Amino acid sequence: MSGGGAPTYAVDGRDGRIGEVMGRVGGYVQLRPVGGGREWDCPPEELAEAAPADVLRERVRRLNRDARSRA
Repeated sequence: MSGGGAPTYAVDGRDGRIGEVMGRVGGYVQLRPVGGGREWDCPPEELAEAAPADVLRERVRRLNRDARSRA
């Protein structure tokens, strides 16, 4: 979990989504999409560490999607 330093990212093994680890609630880990959005809960046994390249790829994908929606 993030302790005030750099964010920690994880992959939800159920569907491959990458999210920023926000905390734990009721036995689940809460993840938020890269770049913001609605959080979701993931069982801790389904989490894997996200590779930095995958996080960067997800950030670029989000920026491109946002740019297309403004055009």
